Amino acid sequence: MRLTKPEYREGKGFIAEVIRTNRKKSADIRVEEGAVTVVVPIETSLERIDDLLASKRRWIKEKIALHQEMAPPSSKRYVSGESFSYLGRNYRLKVEKGPFAPVKLVQGRLVVSVPQGAEQPHMIRNALVRWYKRQAELKLREKVARWAPQVGVAPTGVTIKTFKSRWGSCTSKGELQFNWRIMMAPNRMVDYVVVHELCHLIRHDHSPEFWAQVGKVLSDYEENREWLKRNGYVVTAL
Repeated sequence: MRLTKPEYREGKGFIAEVIRTNRKKSADIRVEEGAVTVVVPIETSLERIDDLLASKRRWIKEKIALHQEMAPPSSKRYVSGESFSYLGRNYRLKVEKGPFAPVKLVQGRLVVSVPQGAEQPHMIRNALVRWYKRQAELKLREKVARWAPQVGVAPTGVTIKTFKSRWGSCTSKGELQFNWRIMMAPNRMVDYVVVHELCHLIRHDHSPEFWAQVGKVLSDYEENREWLKRNGYVVTAL
């Protein structure tokens, strides 16, 4: 359970997000999507966190480099003026030079502050990924709460994941999992994915009965499904 708002520490070539929790008795460093997160007990000092990051710096840099090698080529340069989609609308990126500050949506622009240097594009991409994930946590929980009564189900939880080839998943325990990249698609596509996974709480297959259940809630689900098949991973490239 996350207890505080995330903090950020400069790691000489990367930015680490610090999450404090009462569920951990020791620190845990993760590198996912090239982004560094350190999960620590709530009372851990900043000095201890900085020492930990310094001791693991080589390992962290190797993990980041591996992600960059394996990531599909991107046309993005992560510079001011580039556009990024959020719920189907395009927003221009504004890069400010200075101490790291996470992405904020301000007056129609995605504003981020990062130190100048060779690692800047990587830091900007990671900041954007973190921002999209945070929006996904907020918006998808709101949408699940709105659509669940209409479907007639009650999921046990909602989590945000990174999937390579799916938009969502429903576990056998009734938890819904969503790919954060869906936040770059139009709003109606996000609604479709939420309703789709909610309906899997009734039927765990893709039988005609399942699609009939989806159709009771969203009459245009076939259009949305086809749109995502044709455009999804182009629109949501980052």
